[in-house]
Amino acid sequence: MTEIHAAMAGSVWKIIAEKGKTIKSGEDIAILESMKMEIPISSTTDGILKEWKVAEGDFVDDGDVIAVIE
Repeated sequence: MTEIHAAMAGSVWKIIAEKGKTIKSGEDIAILESMKMEIPISSTTDGILKEWKVAEGDFVDDGDVIAVIE
């Protein structure tokens, strides 16, 4: 099990990957919006996206868990 963390504080602008989807390392799974910039959040491992810990519009702090990949 691998947790994907927010790289910085911001709002979850868009969730790209669907729960249950096979994800490759480096693949973008969500986009944060911070200071009017879009910051892609990428998977750090290959696996299946098991759980989202956030929803579109949620605010996250640096280091918060975004998703779980197994």
